[in-house]
Amino acid sequence: MFDSASILSTTEFQMSLLMFVALAGYLIAYRINQSAVVGIILAGILVGPSLLGLITYTGFVSTLAHLGAVIMLFTIGLEFSVKDIAKTRNLVIAMLGVLVPAFAGFLLGSVFGYDFKASVFIGTALTATSIAITANVLREMGKLQTDAAKAIIGAAVIDDVLALLALSVSEGLVNGGVSVASLLVTVGKAVVFIVVGIVIGRVVLNRLIVRLDGTKIAGKYPESLFIFAIMVAFLYALVASVVGLSAIVGSFLAGASFAGVRLSRGMIFKEGAEHLQIIFASIFFVSLGIIMDLHQMTMTLLWFVLALTVVAMAAKVIGCGLPAAMLGMGARNSLVVGVGMVPRGEVAMIVALIGLGQGLIGQDVYAAVILMALLTTIVPPLILRSWLFKYDAVIAGPGERTPSRQP
Repeated sequence: MFDSASILSTTEFQMSLLMFVALAGYLIAYRINQSAVVGIILAGILVGPSLLGLITYTGFVSTLAHLGAVIMLFTIGLEFSVKDIAKTRNLVIAMLGVLVPAFAGFLLGSVFGYDFKASVFIGTALTATSIAITANVLREMGKLQTDAAKAIIGAAVIDDVLALLALSVSEGLVNGGVSVASLLVTVGKAVVFIVVGIVIGRVVLNRLIVRLDGTKIAGKYPESLFIFAIMVAFLYALVASVVGLSAIVGSFLAGASFAGVRLSRGMIFKEGAEHLQIIFASIFFVSLGIIMDLHQMTMTLLWFVLALTVVAMAAKVIGCGLPAAMLGMGARNSLVVGVGMVPRGEVAMIVALIGLGQGLIGQDVYAAVILMALLTTIVPPLILRSWLFKYDAVIAGPGERTPSRQP
């Protein structure tokens, strides 16, 4: 007997629907002449609880979105060498990019009448940076190898460790004290993971995949190279989560470990990663739109969301763009760095979820942070494409690399 409810709940139907929404996002992006990322997020808002209510943010969607973020940062990591990340410049940009937003967010929360605990978590949410959005937009425009892009990626990886530290400090403050020992342990684990992960990746895993490339197994089954690399990506993502970092930092380091490796079957390796990224990254961007629910909005909350979004953007542009300019990156590149560090994405959402779960913030603050995270995710690609790279951007899709004139 035909059971529509059971069919609608099947994995096949949900995957087909998500891919349909992603395709609609491409059409929207084409119509408005903007990044595919913007179009896909807008399509997610359209079909989500905010408007049509066709899709909700289920565990299935959340899982696929998480896989998308991990795979996307792995493929982006393939285009970056470790030396592009480990620079003093990136550390300075990341530090000020955490301190300025944290202070600005706390002040804004206090101005709007929120208590100390809520204001602390508002500031903490503003420290986060989600590199998935900016990195993908820069990839679309063929800008990943620019000096500004390298500064954004490097600073954002460091930013993740500093945001973790800020979250630990915030929890300690609102709960009555900060343990220096626990903070040192948290930071120590993060630093050890990044250093050890890079060393193992470059010294051991890099050589392993080269040796695998020369075996008879790889000759008969060249896709085994891709399977090995993806296995490493998820292993690194797992370890990163265990030590308290974002999983995407782990997958990015895994990709960076394989960056520049010379393989006789490298084309299959790269194409496999690109094709997998196109599917799951699209779902990740759709999920960012689905998670929004505009029915939660009130006029008071709307004003706070707008103020929070403006402060969130200005704090990153000033906190990251100003030190970039002082370090000699030039006016446009400094603006690109500042705007590129604006997206909060899933990182700020996680901070808000922790605060809500511990009863430190209410539903109103939680909703405001979620909306701020989505707005700061949508706006930067528009600025990058329509202003900073207006004359040399090339429109493409989330998994497509296109050549364009370097700034």
